[in-house]
Amino acid sequence: MTHADLHSGKNNMLRRQLSGRGITAERVLAAMGKVPRERFVPPESLIEAYADRALSIDCGQTISQPYMVALMTEAMELSGTEKVLEIGSGSGYQTAVLAELAAEVVSIERHALLSQQAAKILQELGYKNVHFFVGDGSLGWPEHAPYDRIMVTAMAAQCPPALFDQLREGGLIIIPIGGHEHQVLHAIRKVSGTAKTTLLTGCRFVPLIGAQGWSEE
Repeated sequence: MTHADLHSGKNNMLRRQLSGRGITAERVLAAMGKVPRERFVPPESLIEAYADRALSIDCGQTISQPYMVALMTEAMELSGTEKVLEIGSGSGYQTAVLAELAAEVVSIERHALLSQQAAKILQELGYKNVHFFVGDGSLGWPEHAPYDRIMVTAMAAQCPPALFDQLREGGLIIIPIGGHEHQVLHAIRKVSGTAKTTLLTGCRFVPLIGAQGWSEE
C-alpha cells in the first residue's frame, strides 16, 4: 500500500461511504478525514483500511466500518466542550475520532492488550485529551462522572443502568441494543431523569460483556 493508495481510499470513504450515505456534519467528516485509519488496522488488513466494512482486530474484537463510526459520532451531537465516556476502546480509531471532536474522552476496555495498543497509537498521534482504563465497561467509570455523552461500541440487551446514572441531565447515550442476531442503534437522551429514545438504524456489534451486559460465553 502506497501513500497515494491510502489517500485515494480515504477520499473514497469520505465521498462515497459517508457523504454519499447522508453524513452531513462537517466536523465529523473533517475528523474522519484527519484520523489515519490505517494506523488502527492489523498489517494484514492494511489494504482494506478504508473499506466499507468492519475488520477483525486482536482479542476477537472488530474495528467498525467507517459509516457506522461516522453515524454514531454524528448522533453524539458534539460541539467540542463535552466530556465523553467511550465503552469499548477496541482499536482506538473511534476514540481518536471522538478526541478530535470533544474536550475530553474517557475510554474503557476490558482487554488490557487492546487498551495498551490503543493508548500507544493515540499517544504517538499526539492526542492528550484521552484517558484509557481497563475494566468492565457495562459499569462505566464513575470516578470521572458525570458525562455529557456516552458511546457504547458493543451491543447490550438494554442500556446498562450504571451508564444512564453516569450521564449528565440533557446528555446522550449512543448504544446498540438487541440480541446476537439483530440490533438497533439507540440514541437515548436523559430528560428530567428519564430516558427519551430515538431509534437510528439496524446494526451488528460484538457483545458488551460485563456485570450489566452479557456474560462471557
